[in-house]
Amino acid sequence: MAKLFRISDAATLALHTMALLASAEPGRLSVREVANRLAASRAHLSKVLQRLARAGLVTSLRGPRGGFSLARPAEDATLLDVYEAIEGPLEDSTCLLGAPVCSGDSCLLGDLVETVNLHVRVRLAGTRLCDVAGHLTVPHPGSGAGRGRLSRRADRPRSRKRARPRRQEGARGAR
Repeated sequence: MAKLFRISDAATLALHTMALLASAEPGRLSVREVANRLAASRAHLSKVLQRLARAGLVTSLRGPRGGFSLARPAEDATLLDVYEAIEGPLEDSTCLLGAPVCSGDSCLLGDLVETVNLHVRVRLAGTRLCDVAGHLTVPHPGSGAGRGRLSRRADRPRSRKRARPRRQEGARGAR
């Protein structure tokens, strides 16, 4: 069944991650740095980065100074490349049903499906990573700005758990 343009959490994460990596070029960013800046799960981000690496969009370097970087210059990669690495090929669709049941001239939605998909394809294909580098307003780790709920919790002093009194043998009450 055909569909209107859809973007998953994984594709959204991939697009934002690639914009961050383009901003960091020629340096590397660790999974931890990217996850913190995007307030994302490290596990989910790792899976997304694996898919981007398989597609040849990022390279990784292991070790304490390791991380991820763009596999090719930001001028040579588009948002469509990133989207399709995660979602697969962007379909050019004219009908939500896949096989049209309308006469074609009188679709219930007019040319909406075709127009939306065309606009999305043109925008993604025409936007290079270098065009979006530096557009994210997420704070750098350690800046203290924009800290989320989890970060605030980490700043609070840990409360000590009160030890529960132990049950004494036979305290349940014998019948």
